[in-house]
Formats: sequence, structure tokens, C-alpha cells
Amino acid sequence: MPAEGRARVVIEGVYPEVDGGRFPIKRVEGEEVAVEADVFSDGHEMLAVVIRHRHEHDAAWDEIHMESLGNDRWRGTFRVGGLGRHRYTLLAWIDRFASWREKLEKKLEAHQDVNVDLLDGAALVIDTSKRATGEDADVLRLWGEVLEAQTDGVAVRAVADEQLADLMRRHDDRPFAVPYGRDLEIVVDPERARYGAWYELFPRSTSAEPGRHGTFDDVIARLPYVAEMGFDVLYLAPIHPIGRQFRKGPNNTETSNPEDVGSPWAIGAPEGGHTAIHPDLGTFDDFDRLVAATRQHGLDLALDVALQCTPDHPWVAEHPEWFRHRADGTIAYAENPPKKYQDIYPIDFETPNWRELWEAVRDVFRFWMDRGVRIFRVDNPHTKPFAFWEWCINDIKATDPDVIFLSEAFTRPRLMEHLAKVGFGQSYTYFIWRRHRWELQEYFAALNHTLLGQFMRPNLWPNTPDILTDELQEGGRGAFMERFLLAATLGASYGIYGPAFELMEHEPVSAGTEEYLDSEKYQLRHWDLDRAESLRALIARVNRIRREHPALQRDHTLRFHGTDNDALLAYSKSSPDGTDVILCVVNLDHHAPQAGWTALDLGALGVEPGKPFQVHDLITDAHYTWHGPHNYVELNPQVVPAHILHVRHRERTEQDFEYFL
Repeated sequence: MPAEGRARVVIEGVYPEVDGGRFPIKRVEGEEVAVEADVFSDGHEMLAVVIRHRHEHDAAWDEIHMESLGNDRWRGTFRVGGLGRHRYTLLAWIDRFASWREKLEKKLEAHQDVNVDLLDGAALVIDTSKRATGEDADVLRLWGEVLEAQTDGVAVRAVADEQLADLMRRHDDRPFAVPYGRDLEIVVDPERARYGAWYELFPRSTSAEPGRHGTFDDVIARLPYVAEMGFDVLYLAPIHPIGRQFRKGPNNTETSNPEDVGSPWAIGAPEGGHTAIHPDLGTFDDFDRLVAATRQHGLDLALDVALQCTPDHPWVAEHPEWFRHRADGTIAYAENPPKKYQDIYPIDFETPNWRELWEAVRDVFRFWMDRGVRIFRVDNPHTKPFAFWEWCINDIKATDPDVIFLSEAFTRPRLMEHLAKVGFGQSYTYFIWRRHRWELQEYFAALNHTLLGQFMRPNLWPNTPDILTDELQEGGRGAFMERFLLAATLGASYGIYGPAFELMEHEPVSAGTEEYLDSEKYQLRHWDLDRAESLRALIARVNRIRREHPALQRDHTLRFHGTDNDALLAYSKSSPDGTDVILCVVNLDHHAPQAGWTALDLGALGVEPGKPFQVHDLITDAHYTWHGPHNYVELNPQVVPAHILHVRHRERTEQDFEYFL
């Protein structure tokens, strides 16, 4: 027998809820959370359903009443403020006053006698007045007396009076209220977790003189270049000492010469490990100056953290138990047969000393946080235990909720998704290999309009130091422009590995690979940033468009539109209030002009059917007047392969007509 058999409401089908509440959803400060649920009971009474939400450090709950969508589905929204974890849950009960009011209204419509019903209502109102205080109590007592008197017209007034309904709702004793039964969580991050343009570079390749190892001062000198292109995040490849044993040579050769610089991801040397700086880059004072200069240019600094060690890493001598040993007593280096990575020792997270190891790795992040770093890109997190990441990220964000972790994990979908569940605030995606219209639409619909979009924030990269796709190898300037424009408009967060991207580096080390020829992963590179063919002007313009248009600073408003040509991809985004609407049309063919007719969802664009509307191409500054859903588009990939159109919601005037002539 239940403890309270008179509790008649059922709550189920709550959305969003990740794995039964095991993991939180994600938002940034000020964002809206829309919650839906199936809520019902036996019988025909009206229900009251509320969302209860609070910051984890607050004692009191805020409440939002949910509205019925019909067929027992309910919906309510609230906004989150304050970084850290928030909680939300549901509570529902039989709303006796709303049920009485609905019944009274139906009887009035049927011209039935309602005298007894008025007495029933008077009893409800008078009982509620005893729980109220002040003016609320006075108003309710007066209403109780009026209902008891059964004066002419009082029933109609009671049905229509919203003040009475509000007072009854406010002071309802919520008889036999049913809680959902568990609290759900929201991780609230800073805005940069949702929106930003990232620029990756190798500090050692920033020297103004060919052949000289770059320094932090060289990176500082590079900041105006990065800032003028409109980037928000400067992301540095690893800055630590590089191992000498088994150091890789140019193009990943297994032998090296004394002058070869090795891979920055081969971390650890006699000078130190993950909390040390490569001596050729500078000192900690130089690094501190870089952090300050980055902020002065309006940029956030992100560091790469790769949890692996060279044979020279101090941890190897100090903590050999943190590494896996082979039968012959040697430490196992990394392998992906037939490939061998003799310059890297994976960390053994199954060591009996795992607690000590976990704390040491966590402290690597905290070390750089103490020097002003708040964003970390984590290399290959899917090769480390999920339990470690959940503990580490939660431990850090408990004291520093503004820290952001980007998961670099080009791996199986479930692994990538689980890393987002356990705490990573952003995630690499498969965008880099999604090319055709149907697969782009399918993939981004899943990212933004399923439960996945509640906890995984995509960060789109058209290239990385490890990945030069065949599309970029073979597609020429049109391919680079198209992939950049897609990344910057499909995603609120995107990044490029530069200067390789804006200078359109496209030669692979060999046919059939995605590795760069003369990759700066293994050698110093000198970049001529002033080359005439550079895409820096286009990048700067698009990043300025992103900053000026809130529609491009979020993902969940993404909507795809039809075209009669599969080589043309059309999609739109809007600001939360609908005042800023951007429509993009992209030519997916890198080699030839493509033309066709759109099939627009005018409702998604906020356009009134039957009336002309204006679109302003923010790339070329051209203006067009369009009519209805079907409009002609032609795009040349050798010029600009896309429209970024600002949709203007007003009728064309005579002056506009003259302008367009």
C-alpha cells in the first residue's frame, strides 16, 4: 500500500533529461531552458504543473508554471543565471480551483443552475484566504462573501477574473502534490562555451626570420594579425619541453638530426614536463606577458593539454608506476600497428596508484589556471578513462566554473558523446568529413534538434594539424572558402588551424593521406602572411558579420530550407527574439558555378507570405528583393561560393524600388 494513496498525478516523459538524470544538460549564462513533460491523472480535473529550479548553492526554489500543450503534454521555460550547476525538477497536483472554474464555465454555457457550484467555490476561496496574508487575504475573503451571496452575475465574474485565479494559484495548498522524484542538473558556462572563433598556431613557427625558433614575444607580435581577422580565441599547440629520445624528424621520419625540433606533443625533457615551458619559447614572465597581451587584444588564450610523456619526462623517473611495463621490463610506448610512436609513453590510468596520478593530472590544469588560462583543448581524451574526466572536470569547475574544456576526439560517436556528458564543454565533430547536402542536413539536425544538442556543443574545424582532407587537397580556393563559410555559419563555435588554412596549404605528404607535407608538427615553418592569395580578408569580414549578428552566435535555431539543386545548401538562423535573421545559401561544388531556386520556409524567416522582402548579402554588400519561397540563386565558387543574407522584414517602399533599379 502506498504511503499516500490520494496522490493521483503521473509525471513522465520529461525533456530534456540525459540518461535518467545521470548527466546534466548545458547552457550559458542567461540562456533559456525549455522543459516539457507528460503530466496527467485519472478523471477530468484540471492540473497545476510547475518547474522548480535553483542554483545548487541556493536554498530556495524558484517556480515557473507550465502551460498545457494539449494531449497531456506540458511546457515551461526559465532562464539560468550564474555560472556553475543548477537544478530543476517538476511538481504537479490537482488544481481544485481551476477544475471548479472550468466546470462553472461549462454550466454557464449550457444555461444550467450554478447556485450550489457558487457555494462550493466560496468554500474553496474562503479556505484559501486563511493561508494568505495582507491584501491577498482581504481580497480572497471578499470574493468568498460575494460567491456565498450568489448575486446576479457573480458566476460570470468569477470565471473571467484573472486576479482571483492568480491569488488562488499563489496560495494553493497543493493537495497531494506529486514530485517528479529526482532533481535534474544544468551546467551553466560562460558565453565563450557557446560562441567563438578559434585560431590555432604553433608558437615556434611565429618567428619573423626564416629558420629561427619562435618565442612568446613573436606570438605577441602576431596578435594584431589574429585580432584583425576577428578571432575570439588564440589556441596554442603544446608549449612544453620536447623529448630528445626517439625524437621524430621532418615529415614524421623515425630518425632525426640534432637540429630537428621534434613534435610538441612529445612532452617532457630534462627541463621539465607538463608544467614547464620549452626554453626556446621564453620564460614564465614572458608567458605572463603573452596572457596579458592576449586579453588586451580581446582574445582568450587556450592551451593544448596532451596527457602523454616522452621517455625524458620527469614523471618517468619519478613515477615509473604510472606507466605500463612490458614483459621485458621496458615501458610500453604508443603503438597503432603498423605505426610506432617510440617518442611517447601513454599514461597507465589503471595503475594501483591511480588516485595519486589523477590528482597530479588535475593539478596540471590548475597550474596553468593559476597563470590565467581558462580554456583547454584536450588531445585525445577518449584514450583516458571517462571516470577520470568526470571527476577532474567537476573538481575544477566546482571552484572555477568559468573554465572551458574542448574535447578533441575524432572517434566513435558514442565515445564522443559520452565525453560531452561527463563534462567537456565543447566537442570536435565529424563536420570535417561531411560534404554532401543530405549528410550535412542529417548531421546538423542531430547535433541541434535532438537530445544530443542539450549536452554536446559542436566546434567545427575545416582543418587541423593532423587533418588535411582530400577535399582541401584537390578543391582549390573554392574548397577552402566553402568549408570556411560552412564552419563559420553552421556553427556558433568554429576554428581553423592557421596560417595553413588562410594561406590554403594543400600538399599532402603522400597520396591517400591526410598529413601535411612538411608539417609543422615536426619542423619549423615560416609563413608569408602577406601572400596575395590569402583568405584573411574574407575571414575578417565573416568574423565581423558573426559579431554583428546574434543569429550566428547560437546553434539551436538552425533550420534547413529546400533548393531544387543538390549542390546548393540553404539554411537559416535567428536570434532568440526573432529580430535578427540570417539566411545562408552555399555552393557545395568547388569547381563549377551552380544555380537553382530556393524553397524557403517563410515562417522560419519571419516573413509574411504574399509580401516581398529584402535580403542584404553581408559578404558582397548586394541587396535583393525576394518574393515568396521561390527565389533564384547562382553562386560561383571561384568568386564567393555563398550568400550570407540578412533578412529584412518590411515592405518595399517607392524609395527602395528606385534603389534596386
